[in-house]
Amino acid sequence: MTKQTIPAAPPCTLFLFGANGDLVKRLLMPALYNLSRDGLLDRNLRIVGVDHNPATAQDFAERLHAFMRERDTAKSLDEKLWARLAKCLDYQTGDFLDPATYAALGKRIDATRHGNAIFYLATSPRFFPEVAQRLGEAGLLDESAGGFRRVVVEKPFGTDLASAEQLNACLLKVMSERQIYRIDHYLGKETVQNILVSRFSNGLFESFWNNHYIDHVQITAAETVGVETRGAFYDNTGALRDMVPNHLFQLLAMVAMEPPAAFGADAVRGEKAKVIGAIRPWSAKMALKNSVRGQYVAGKQGRKRLPGYREEDKVAADSKTETYVALKVMIDNWRWAGVPFYLRTGKRMSVRDTEIAICFKPAPYAQFRESELERPKPNYLKIQIQPNEGMWFDLQAKRPGPELVMENVELGFAYKDFFKMTPATGYETLIYDCLTGDQTLFQRADNIENGWRAVQPFLDAWAQEGEVHEYPAGEDGPEAGDELLTRDKREWHRLG
Repeated sequence: MTKQTIPAAPPCTLFLFGANGDLVKRLLMPALYNLSRDGLLDRNLRIVGVDHNPATAQDFAERLHAFMRERDTAKSLDEKLWARLAKCLDYQTGDFLDPATYAALGKRIDATRHGNAIFYLATSPRFFPEVAQRLGEAGLLDESAGGFRRVVVEKPFGTDLASAEQLNACLLKVMSERQIYRIDHYLGKETVQNILVSRFSNGLFESFWNNHYIDHVQITAAETVGVETRGAFYDNTGALRDMVPNHLFQLLAMVAMEPPAAFGADAVRGEKAKVIGAIRPWSAKMALKNSVRGQYVAGKQGRKRLPGYREEDKVAADSKTETYVALKVMIDNWRWAGVPFYLRTGKRMSVRDTEIAICFKPAPYAQFRESELERPKPNYLKIQIQPNEGMWFDLQAKRPGPELVMENVELGFAYKDFFKMTPATGYETLIYDCLTGDQTLFQRADNIENGWRAVQPFLDAWAQEGEVHEYPAGEDGPEAGDELLTRDKREWHRLG
């Protein structure tokens, strides 16, 4: 993004609830710094931290500055730029449940000429309905005076279908759907947004993007880290709730959705909701058959010993929480009938890799029966979201020489080789879109609820039975995760 081609966002007061939390200092402030660097913030923007800890605006700015300098390993922090951004910072001490806090926020908005305000809920999820209710009661979501009022809600958006429906109902009681920005930072990644561009602007792709040519689709989000400081949260959440109904289903929706009538928020979000809503609801028996849970135990990465999950801080010694999950889902519509989608995510795996691997049906191979390789390997289109962003297509080629020997080769591109990639957190596009009122990359209520509706059978089945398989830290999940595919005569695409 550059200031020459994209206009600055309109003036606004951005209230950051939970201002002293990790999300604000690690992701939101660096993203705002990057937007300021690119000339995309209005000079009248005000950023107000809201939290119960007593502090001044100077205290707030100094804490953020210290963290920005600490994380700046490349020594590229522009102190003059930071100084300008710091002038936008302010702080409001207040309890999230105290009406006096909201009265003070209202006075801050009234003091501006524009009246625009965004309330970013970077808090514990238990405060989402409470803060929304009090914003409504204080009249801070009323747009009748002309300024816009928007609320940004972080994940997790519920813990199951019932809680997601309840939270949606609570939000919609005090504001309209167009005021709600349910954020998923995966959708801020350039390679995720590029899925739609690649699909719908290249006739070559869209012509074979269906069950006539595609055998199956794999979506993987592998992490090398453990739960780190999130033990208490993670032990009550697990890999399924943490990753599948939001991140992985958003990637699935990008791959599987129908072409929207236009690239506007309503059209795109409508098609995404339809495809998530078309995921087949498994019976309890089929949910167990088509899912695998795993938990990492002590292992090694090189010579370094890695602790097991139950050894991590604030994790129960007898925990059965999954740190790995693999699922098989089916989409019951004309385009994808009969095409399985395999999803997996896990912590303490061998490599950090988030990718979509689209496996095409094999070519007829009878003519190669006399060659060294009777059955050619399948062709994959690999879309790598992180860390090496780009797209690659695997195909077979003849190795030079007198004999017919096939070799797997890759055609593709890495973003860093073709585009100038500036440092980013993944939140820059999303914050800018929220400031400008573009909801295309934000989830709608029906999308959220359809996602939970699809995973609810797994949650219900696991509550009754089902084994949690162990896997050594540093390896790619339990053997049962591989068997989920081998029984279908398929295998996971190699990570990395």
